[in-house]
Amino acid sequence: MTLTIQPINFDIADRLTQYINKKTRRYDKILPASAEMEVRMTVVKPETNLNKETRIRIIGMGAEMFAQKTCDTFEQGIDECLEALDRQIEKQKEK
Repeated sequence: MTLTIQPINFDIADRLTQYINKKTRRYDKILPASAEMEVRMTVVKPETNLNKETRIRIIGMGAEMFAQKTCDTFEQGIDECLEALDRQIEKQKEK
């Protein structure tokens, strides 16, 4: 699986990159080697509590899966997106 991380309008910290790599590592076993995962993170303006938008897109398994969440932290957004994608992957496997 190919993982692409795209921070938009901010500089990503090494800690956040490590967090994403750790959380997505298990998808190497679930998804085929030709699958692509794209993580896009944006700081939405104006500055409010819920201003971190996370989008994760997976292309593979014969379909495209997508999740988008706006949360207080990128870590929370990543966790919620991955939970949504887990449900989509299960549905795709059942087909």
